Amino acid sequence: MRTTKTLPIIEKVEIIDIANEGKGIAKHEDLVIFVEKVVPGDIVDIQLLKKKKNLAEATPIHFHEYSPLRAEAFCKHFGTCGGCKWQNMSYAAQLQFKHKIVYDALTRLAKINLPEFSPIIGSEGTKHYRNKLEFTFSNKRWLEKSEVASEETFDMDALGFHVPRRFDKIIDIHKCYLQDTRSDDVRNAVRDFAKKEAYTFYDIKQNTGFLRNLIIRNTSTEEWMVIVVFAEQDDEKINALLTHLKEKFPFITSLQYVVNIKKNDTIFDQEVICFHGKPFIHEQMTDLTGKLITFRISAKSFYQTNAKQAEVLYHIAGKLADLKGDEVVYDLYTGTGTIANFIASKAKKVVGVEYVPDAIEDAKVNSEINNISNTVFYAGDMKDLLNDEFVKINGKPNVIITDPPRAGMHEDVCKQLLKLEAEKIIYVSCNPATQARDLAILDEKYEVVNVQPVDMFPHTEHVENVVLLKLK
Repeated sequence: MRTTKTLPIIEKVEIIDIANEGKGIAKHEDLVIFVEKVVPGDIVDIQLLKKKKNLAEATPIHFHEYSPLRAEAFCKHFGTCGGCKWQNMSYAAQLQFKHKIVYDALTRLAKINLPEFSPIIGSEGTKHYRNKLEFTFSNKRWLEKSEVASEETFDMDALGFHVPRRFDKIIDIHKCYLQDTRSDDVRNAVRDFAKKEAYTFYDIKQNTGFLRNLIIRNTSTEEWMVIVVFAEQDDEKINALLTHLKEKFPFITSLQYVVNIKKNDTIFDQEVICFHGKPFIHEQMTDLTGKLITFRISAKSFYQTNAKQAEVLYHIAGKLADLKGDEVVYDLYTGTGTIANFIASKAKKVVGVEYVPDAIEDAKVNSEINNISNTVFYAGDMKDLLNDEFVKINGKPNVIITDPPRAGMHEDVCKQLLKLEAEKIIYVSCNPATQARDLAILDEKYEVVNVQPVDMFPHTEHVENVVLLKLK
């Protein structure tokens, strides 16, 4: 190890693994080092950025050998934008390490008996697979090193993504490979119109500026929803921009806007106003019987952002449930009822439970538009709802499907599941670490009999995992 005036440099370090958050792992003496922008197999000189006891963070400063697992990053924003951290790794290698992330989490953290894991299922599409992107307007554009070094004066307005760990800096994105290219067309048109008309871009520190956020959603049915979030009420300017979008992009079927003067970006507590078209769009997929079902998606609705792979995921959950038609199924964290409605044709009754009341209303609508009559939905806190009275009203579950957020299930919910003693639990997770924690609790009465990782988000470190548990 040698030291510069500021930070120590370690030479010719081999990247030996990858961490849950997507950084490479190296070891030097008794130090475990997390290194950004590297791939396992790289031999690099690294500069330490932070050090705490036996852990450190570092950045590569010189590559001696490149890993055979490397791939050419296809986006010019790679390395600055935090959206697709694994672009520099072949997709086959990505799947290998995602499978390993699931395996390591469940074996090291859960510490329970586990079956052999099924091979990870990859995504058919690895570009343009997302159906929703959220962009931010800012008057504090991120400047590249070459721009800073030039000492020139630049236009500082930007519309794009946040720089990782820099809440006030936005990368101006002109081309993104995550969504259909029409998303680029809409976003660039909004930026061009705004600059031409001298609309002010948001300043997050001062809470000033006119334009705040842009949300673009699309579906396989070729419906498009565009939501512009303004930070000020100016009807003339709002009407001018939205009219421009309506006329320029006739494929937009739902054009909406929000005026958000709060200091946070969430629109869930805001009124969404429909300017043109309908206040929703539709997605479709085939259910367990092969029937085409439709899901209505409103501005505040949650829907899996990789729709094609979501259908794969739900078919896996349905296959593991192995429903015969006489079961009562509890669908926990049901959201807008996607899984509940997806499996309803194979169950006697499906009971969906969700914390967010608006989502439950969407779930009911989704049952109605598909003529599904054997679902019921409840809004409330699961640890309070799942009591003896609830079971008495809805019936004891034969199967429980649970798909919680990244934080996993509350410990009290896990304990409630132990009391319910359903024959099977299908646990769908977007965070293997919290899933492992919950499986350790459920191990008191359940055994894991199937583990199926699924890749929903190519070029990122994120991975879904489906686990089947059976009552011991």
